[in-house]
Amino acid sequence: MSTATAARPKAPGAPAKKHKLSWPVVLLLIAGALALFSAVGMATGNHSLTSSGQITAALSAAVPIGMAGLGGLWSERAGVVNIGLEGMMVAGTFCGAWAGYLVNPWVGLVAGMVGGAAGGLLHAIITVTFGVDHIVSGVGINLLIPGICAYVNRIYYKDYISAGAGANQSPPADPLPYMTIPGLSSWLADIEKHHWFFISDVAGVLGGMVTNISVVVLLAAALIVVSYFVLWRTVFGLRLRSCGENPTAAESLGVNVYKYKYLAVIASGAFAGLGGAYLSLVAAHFYKDGQTLGRGFIGLAAMIFGNWMPGGLAMGAGLFGFTDSLQLRDPESVHVLILTVSIAMALLAVWQLYRRKFTATVISLVVSGGLGAWYALTDQVQRPLIVATPYLITLVVLSLASQRLRMPKADGQIYRKGQGK
Repeated sequence: MSTATAARPKAPGAPAKKHKLSWPVVLLLIAGALALFSAVGMATGNHSLTSSGQITAALSAAVPIGMAGLGGLWSERAGVVNIGLEGMMVAGTFCGAWAGYLVNPWVGLVAGMVGGAAGGLLHAIITVTFGVDHIVSGVGINLLIPGICAYVNRIYYKDYISAGAGANQSPPADPLPYMTIPGLSSWLADIEKHHWFFISDVAGVLGGMVTNISVVVLLAAALIVVSYFVLWRTVFGLRLRSCGENPTAAESLGVNVYKYKYLAVIASGAFAGLGGAYLSLVAAHFYKDGQTLGRGFIGLAAMIFGNWMPGGLAMGAGLFGFTDSLQLRDPESVHVLILTVSIAMALLAVWQLYRRKFTATVISLVVSGGLGAWYALTDQVQRPLIVATPYLITLVVLSLASQRLRMPKADGQIYRKGQGK
């Protein structure tokens, strides 16, 4: 009699097992993307997409998106949907610019976080204490806070016209410091300018990470790493995440669900406020109406793309930051990007054909052919399309990632103490 255990047949209708991307696979994909960018750059003579300037701009654009996404991650891991991140970012832009002008930009960063945390506290009171629908509360915050900030700006700064204030903006604040690693930056720049295949592109990417980087970029990266260890490597994080998975079970084990939800949503607002303060203290040095431009919503998209995980969130913020920074580049760079995406979709079609997913293969080929025709029949991309690129990429990425997502089970549910009894 054989002792081998026969494989159990798969139950009809059972969902297919979803494989997680391991870090070696992620690094391999990044290397493949760099090789593709390098090959297209060699063919077209345009290497700007992997230049140090492009990477520095992408990192700068990724910070407010990443901080908004990190705020959404903290909130939703505790079971509270927070689409009010946009309004909390606006609070951060206003409070950050106000304190940055009156005191100094370092105090402005703290004030921006406090302003965002106040918005998070309001959201927590409405949703956790009073049990109002999370979406309704978030929409209300997105309408209320920008209106208050615009009104106060017009009233408060009317006596600061001589200092550079206007009807819809604050006086400029002093800049925060930037960092460059001497020696390493110039060495990488020297390699980059030779345009060697792959090597120069790697040098351009690394050079962009060590040249003229704001200290707030480093702070944002540190907060993402710290958030991972707090939420996944501490008892506090375990209890907080249990509130987003099964608050009734967490309560039965003695967890104060209300307290952890409050802490998570307040922290969520603080992170969003930091992203807003970055816009008014680093990107522009002043507050202005409409400054966030929907980055709070794009941050939510980055969080969803990252499957409610800090590492995936960082990659999503980097992707959206890269597309957002294209507005600062010349139109020819965006034109080259079209060719790059066309080739990538063709390679994806080959992979889908190998996996015998014929519908996905046809869709990828159609998209690849359409983009290839667009590149061949045009010389550059019109400015309005470049401006709309981040929002289009957001829709496309969410559509492609929708099949592998796994949100917290109790995310968005109204919780009342003792409801499981």
